[in-house]
This record gives sequence, structure tokens and C-alpha cells, in this order.
Amino acid sequence: MTTSTIDPAQARLFDSIAHEWWDADGSSGPLHKVNPVRLAFIREQALSHFGRDSRDRAWLSGLDVLDIGCGGGILAEPLARLGGRVTAIDAAAEAIAVAKAHAADAGLDIDYRQSSVEALAEGAGRFDLITCMEVVEHVADVPVFLRGIARLLKPAGLLVFSTPNRTALSYGTLIVGAEWVLRFIPRGTHDWNRFLTPEELTAALETAELKVTETRGIGFRPSRGFELSDDRRINYIGAAVRA
Repeated sequence: MTTSTIDPAQARLFDSIAHEWWDADGSSGPLHKVNPVRLAFIREQALSHFGRDSRDRAWLSGLDVLDIGCGGGILAEPLARLGGRVTAIDAAAEAIAVAKAHAADAGLDIDYRQSSVEALAEGAGRFDLITCMEVVEHVADVPVFLRGIARLLKPAGLLVFSTPNRTALSYGTLIVGAEWVLRFIPRGTHDWNRFLTPEELTAALETAELKVTETRGIGFRPSRGFELSDDRRINYIGAAVRA
């Protein structure tokens, strides 16, 4: 039986590029560019789910937030600025070190930990909002990972996730294009066979007693950059609640 959802090879890969997390022109550049789209979706879902006022700048105020696979903190930091009490975990020790240093420089109080989901779930903490962006395709055991998330989510909590779809278009875009040709990200970052279709991930979440309430595509247009769309063939973002 798998005792950890962490894939050591993936952790080593992300350790090797940890110094680039806050370099918008480096391997993390696409993540910086897609971050506003992710935040827009999180905001849309959170305002509705928690009944928050759209005019409130600190619309996560009072909520316990967990960012899984936080890397250098490029999503965790805005979640903290929006009022969330943020805990953020990652398998890569170097990424956590970078995240801690950057948050300290920014004067942000974020609880960064090198940890797995299942290890964190052994503790007493539970969260109102959990974000899990581009992580599920990197874990060693998806069912164990999702069960851990379900344990960490409060009964009235909200999960927001994103991940690549497993299509010919995603292979051409994320692996051939981004890794081999343009070299935006290191080769080996993605394994196309680990990508989950929306239907597969929805079924896996249901097995973990989590119900998907919304999915949208994340598309890219040269004239506008990344944007939410109805096209889920490359990448999609979604929300789920306790079933």
C-alpha cells in the first residue's frame, strides 16, 4: 500500500527549479500569467459559496485556507492578502524555503510546511477553502490524495482545483510545445499518462465523497492571454464540496 502520495522524482524536479519561482520570465512564468485567472475563478466560487460581499476586498477574511502544492507561494501570497488564514504545503523542501523567505520579505504571515496531504490530515486542522492547482497530475496515488483532501475540508468547505486534461491537444501544447520546443518548463515536468479527464477526476472525487459543482476551461489567446473559457481540452479548473 502506498504510504505517501509524494512522487520523489517530481519533488526533486521542483526542488531543482525552486530558485525560479518568483522569476516571471523563468520556468514559472506561465504560472504567474495564469494566476489572475485562477484567482478570478476562486473569487467567483468563494463569494457564492460563503455568501461574501463582492465589494469586500478582504473576501477571505476569517477563513482557514490551505494551498496544496504551493511551490514558491505565488498563489498563497494573494490568498493571504485577501484576508485568508493561509497554510500552504509542498513536497519540495527548496520551494518551501523560497516561499518562506519571500513571504517574510513581503510581511505576510503564511504557515508554510513541507508536507504531504495525508500527513497533514493526521493533524487536527481543517479548512474552509482548499486550493489544489496543477498538483493531482504529479502525485503518486490519486485516490489516497483525494481522500486526504476530503479529510482536510470542513463540512461546509470548498475545494478549488485545476489540472491538465488528457487529450491530443494537451499533449501537443503542454509537452511537445511547452517542454520540447519552446522549453518554457523543464522536460519531464508532465507525464501525459497521468493527466485526468474531467469525467475521470469527477468520478475520483465522488469516490472520495466530494461533489464537483463547476468546471471551466482555461484557454489562451495571443491577443488576451490566459482566460476562463468553455474549452476544457487543454486545462480545466473546478470546484467541489463535501458530498
